[in-house]
Amino acid sequence: MKLEPVKFQNTESQTIHAILELPVDGNPLAYAIFAHCFTCSKDLKAVVNISRAMTQKGIAVLRFDFTGLGSSEGDFSNTNFNSNISDLVSAYDFMKEQYKAPAIIIGHSLGGAAVLAAAHQMPEAKAVVTIGSPFDPGHVTHMFDKDLETIKKEGEATVKIGGRPFKIRQQFIEDIEQANNDQKISKLKKSLLVMHSPQDEIVGVENARKIYEAAHHPKSFISLDGANHLLTKNTDSSYVGNIIAAWAERYVEYKKENELTSEKQVTVRTGMDKYLTEIKTENHYLLADEPKSLGGGDFGPSPYDLLVAALGACTGMTLRMYADRKEIDLKEVKVHLQHSKEHTKDSENPESKSSVLDQIEREIELTGNLTAEQRDRLLEIADKCPVHRTLHNEIVVKTKLI
Repeated sequence: MKLEPVKFQNTESQTIHAILELPVDGNPLAYAIFAHCFTCSKDLKAVVNISRAMTQKGIAVLRFDFTGLGSSEGDFSNTNFNSNISDLVSAYDFMKEQYKAPAIIIGHSLGGAAVLAAAHQMPEAKAVVTIGSPFDPGHVTHMFDKDLETIKKEGEATVKIGGRPFKIRQQFIEDIEQANNDQKISKLKKSLLVMHSPQDEIVGVENARKIYEAAHHPKSFISLDGANHLLTKNTDSSYVGNIIAAWAERYVEYKKENELTSEKQVTVRTGMDKYLTEIKTENHYLLADEPKSLGGGDFGPSPYDLLVAALGACTGMTLRMYADRKEIDLKEVKVHLQHSKEHTKDSENPESKSSVLDQIEREIELTGNLTAEQRDRLLEIADKCPVHRTLHNEIVVKTKLI
């Protein structure tokens, strides 16, 4: 992915700092905005993981810091729920003006409540996602309920949230207590995905039920079983990002401008992002890369991985085809492959002490009610797969510049 630092102005003319995560080719299928949780920031590990997982699926994600948090300007103590909504709309307007209107709006915790409240001001957004979000924005006050009396009596108090001090003023309490998302959810008129963990100890899962019941279809619910509120496990946050990307495809028209096209069978493009390479066949898209040990980002299989994978796939398909035709009870084929370069004596070139021989080890695992004779025959058939034959034939690669 590509990280592009950006900034925009909120309605108070304060600078909001953000990161726009783009797919490697800088040409996304769709755009999304991510609103972080209360007192968090755009750099929270879960926010980064979710954004990255979506970016790897081709969706650009803008993650920004609300006013007074992270890198953004402003005094947090002067903000409230309505200012969060305003920041979200400013982010949407910025994206629409500078890039493309976001089709997906995502909010985590109180950020999810803000997304639900702001969505009606985002006409081109098609899909809304909440993650561990409260139905009632006022729910957030339980995080400092022991300080509520002080705030109401003295007008403000410094409270600790997540081990960090934040000044909370009376105007924030009044604003959040007056917020009511019930009608806004029922009039959403957008596709809604509610994601919540049954084990969430900060915002109980009953909030997800209330959001879901208040909304009209199309709506979906995904249980994040075993996850905590902040999605601190990398596997949980990456899972969330992958699910959002897959779910949104049903409601958002994924369209890639400047898509790889060619009259040839396969098109491959390598840009400026080290070794990361796009591969486009007629109906499929995938990535190739080198492992981190070789200076790559490990975002896809290496060229040799793809080479041996082609042999393995062709082997399995050929055996499947043969077994079906001969009515052999073959349940499953597993092909284990390993490519290596072996030094060997070069008998054809006496001036060279040795040469390098490419070698592929192929181990075939057959499952089924098979006789010894059938197993031997299937092993013979494996050597007849088209890719195997191609690798053993002399291959001519004709190259020209276009």
